[in-house]
Amino acid sequence: MEIQTIAIFILWLFLYAYMIIASIDFGAGFYAFYAITTKEEPKLIGLINRHLSSIWELATLFFIFFFVGVVGIFPRVAYYYGVPLLVPGSVAMIFLAIRGSFYTFQQYGGNRSKFFLILYGATSLLIPVTLSTVLTISEGGFIIENGTDIRFYPFKLITNSYSLSVMLLAVCSVLFISAMFLIYSAKLINDSESETKLRKYVLVWSLPTIISSIIVFLSMKLHNKVHFDRMHNVWEFFLISLICFCIAIYFVIKRKRYGLAFILVLLQYFFAFFGYGISHLPFILYPYLRIETSFAKSSLAIVLIILFVVFFILFTVYFIFLVLHKPFFMKVFLKSNEKNDFQD
Repeated sequence: MEIQTIAIFILWLFLYAYMIIASIDFGAGFYAFYAITTKEEPKLIGLINRHLSSIWELATLFFIFFFVGVVGIFPRVAYYYGVPLLVPGSVAMIFLAIRGSFYTFQQYGGNRSKFFLILYGATSLLIPVTLSTVLTISEGGFIIENGTDIRFYPFKLITNSYSLSVMLLAVCSVLFISAMFLIYSAKLINDSESETKLRKYVLVWSLPTIISSIIVFLSMKLHNKVHFDRMHNVWEFFLISLICFCIAIYFVIKRKRYGLAFILVLLQYFFAFFGYGISHLPFILYPYLRIETSFAKSSLAIVLIILFVVFFILFTVYFIFLVLHKPFFMKVFLKSNEKNDFQD
């Protein structure tokens, strides 16, 4: 395997990890907003609240390392993606600032503002929708190079059928992944009330997740047939992904093995995400950027690759520890403080 392929594989691992952890965070944020506004399950709000800060910090680390890695290992990406990333990136930063403001008012403010509460719930879904456009841009058609002039067409991006289908999939995936993680956490602390509520969320969002995935496939055929045809070469990845999804839903329906169900959901998205990524190679941006021509052939790139492997292992170990042990601390907290931070 060539060094640039190894590099893109490692970066893809970081992006996958960020997608999963950020989905847990954003989805939990929306569920917390929904629970507060409907005044349902105060214990569920506490369950969600205990996860948000540590999960958010870990997601931020993965995102920063991915961004630094892309620029450091594939520097030509910055040339083509500079302006296109500035638009969704700026919008995402505004949403993150609004979300951060809610945390500030929640911790140090007096009465909670309903306006900020609405914005908090909305941004929990708008941030992943905004960030998902980056993958859409990589499919080509939104950046046109004419000599030294690179033009980006944002209006085309937000009105394109493929782009809209990816946004829909992002929303469904965020709510589905987060609910699977939270139901596992609720089971570990024997919170039957929250478990019942979250089980409904998992089942409600399972069907839209699969339907939106199918829509993405169909719209990709219209937008980038070359990539669509290459996806047939790795059809096994998508089949395994579907099997993992079906088994996970079976366990949820039967109300058992939520931990295994959550692992299966991780595998579901792992195989789907890497099937998409492998079929996308060797392009980083259709049709201009290829990994072999964008790779920085320097000692710095090699050092970054080695560091990224080490940090990915460390972050993964920390996430596993968080998943296995955080529910125990949450259980202690919930027993000693039934009126959590999110309660009125």
